[in-house]
Amino acid sequence: MNYFKTAMLIARKDLYSELKTRQVLGTMVIFAGLVILVFSFAFDPSVNTTKAVIPGIIWVIIIFAGILGLNRSFVSEQKNDTMQGLLILPLEPSSIYLGKLMANMVMIMVVEIISIPFLLLLFDFHSIGSILHFILVLLIGSFGFISIGTFLAALASNSKSSEMLLPLLLFPITSPILIGAVQATKIIMSNMEKMASAISWIQLIAAYDVIFFVLCFLLIDYVLEV
Repeated sequence: MNYFKTAMLIARKDLYSELKTRQVLGTMVIFAGLVILVFSFAFDPSVNTTKAVIPGIIWVIIIFAGILGLNRSFVSEQKNDTMQGLLILPLEPSSIYLGKLMANMVMIMVVEIISIPFLLLLFDFHSIGSILHFILVLLIGSFGFISIGTFLAALASNSKSSEMLLPLLLFPITSPILIGAVQATKIIMSNMEKMASAISWIQLIAAYDVIFFVLCFLLIDYVLEV
C-alpha cells in the first residue's frame, strides 16, 4: 500500500471517528471559547494596551487546546488494542505517525479558524499587519507543536499517567517554538517596522520544525514497537 495513502487513511479514520463523536474537537472549541471569555473579563477590550496581550492569548488557546487533542490521539488506540492491529499490518509505523499528525493538525486548524476571528472581534482588533505572515506563523508554529506533540503522545500513551506525562515532556521541548511564535505574532500584529525581526523568528521556528520533525519521523518506529 502506498505510504502516503496509508497515512491519509489513518488521518481520515481519526477525523471520521471525531465527526461521529464530536468529543475531542468539541472540547477543544469550548476550551478556546472559555479562554477568550475569561480574558475578555480580565482585560478591558476598549483599552489599547490590552491589545498587547492578544498574541499571548492566541498561543495559549493553541497550546492548551492542542494538548487536549494530543492526549486523545493515541489513548483511544491503546484502549481498543487498535494499535496492535495496525502494527501487525504490512505498513510502516512512521505512516501511522504521519496520519495522526495530519489528523491533529486539521483539528487544531479548525480551532484556530473558529477562535481567532472571534477573539479579534471581541477585542475590536482591526489591524493585523501582514495577513500572510500572520497565517505563516500560525501554520509553522502549530505544525512544530503538533508534530512534536504527536510523537510524545505516542511515547506517553504506554504510561498509565499519560495525560500528566505529555505536558511535562512537551512544554520544555517546544518552548523555542512557542517563544518564537509569540514574538513573531506580536511583531506582525503591532509593529510592522520590525518585520525583519519577525522574519528571523519565523526562520528559527522553521529550522526547529524541520529538525524535530525529522527526528520524530526517524524515532517513531522504536516508540510504537515498544
